[in-house]
Amino acid sequence: MNVPQNKKNQLSLYWKCQISGWSLVSIYWAYVVFTRDHYGYFLTFLNYILDILIGIILTHGYRFIALKLKWNSLSLPQLFRKILPSIILLALLYMLIVNIKWYFFWQFIGGKEIDLWNSLIYWDPVLLTGLRLMSIWILAYHLYHYYQNKIETTRQNAELLVIAKQAQLDNLSAQLNPHFLFNSLNSIKSLVIENPETARRAIDLLSDLLRSSLYEKDKDLITIKDELALVKDYIELEKLRFEERLQLEVTVDKSLETFKIPTLSIQLLVENAIKHGIDSKIEGGIVSITIKKEGGFVSMQVLNPGRLSLNKTSKGLGLKNLHERLKIQYNSKASFKLVALNKDIVEAKILIPFTANENI
Repeated sequence: MNVPQNKKNQLSLYWKCQISGWSLVSIYWAYVVFTRDHYGYFLTFLNYILDILIGIILTHGYRFIALKLKWNSLSLPQLFRKILPSIILLALLYMLIVNIKWYFFWQFIGGKEIDLWNSLIYWDPVLLTGLRLMSIWILAYHLYHYYQNKIETTRQNAELLVIAKQAQLDNLSAQLNPHFLFNSLNSIKSLVIENPETARRAIDLLSDLLRSSLYEKDKDLITIKDELALVKDYIELEKLRFEERLQLEVTVDKSLETFKIPTLSIQLLVENAIKHGIDSKIEGGIVSITIKKEGGFVSMQVLNPGRLSLNKTSKGLGLKNLHERLKIQYNSKASFKLVALNKDIVEAKILIPFTANENI
């Protein structure tokens, strides 16, 4: 019957169902009048066409009223109170129209004298047939619409969920970039007066980082190779301030270089390691990055010297956002942890499900 979104397709589907359905139903009555009442080929065909038209006119009229009064938006109890009297009314109209058709045939073609009133009130089996046909049609019509509405509601809910998740993810990503920029500017600020030449170099590095960040901003994911390139630029920027106090070690499974991960995820862990680890130690230390397969996951581990401060980490906006971003983007299948391996080493670790196509 009709519902979906393209109006032409709606009408086309509706009329296909109407014509094919009533054509099939009317075949039986054509067979009856041809074999029992000996109508002949022409009159049988004429009766067949009239039966089709009667069924279509009555049900199309019902559909017009149902759409006008928006019955398809009613609850099931409300709809039931509408369709029950409608079935009875349509069955009575069906009986009257069919009886009039038969009256004219026998009166003017069959040559029999038939009382009009008796013809009109002749109900068995015409009324029962009308009740059966109209019940089937109306129930099928509303069940179809009920099914279509359920599908449409499910589709809309799914779209809203995707939109909500994407909006939340975009919001988290938008918070990560300013967090990164803020810390980088703080690093440059300390160099402006002490070493202007080095500050200019730092600005160039930051410019390159921001250009890369802006270029990739519309992408939720980035390859590990490209993410590590951003991390190395960031380390070079920080080394202008920390000099030999900051060292970087990277160990990566080459087969994972094209695997895609959330943009700026490793960079955030390195930034956190420098801010809460290297910066707090006079002698500095080594930030170690290890990327490898671990079971069915890709493991991204960042180690740094220092001690874990629960107060700091529990309030860290960047790490909170990273945790929430992983939860949303991977449907809670990815994980992030920040733990103290011993009194001098802190581990930040991300586990992401390994998928060959990386379609999330």
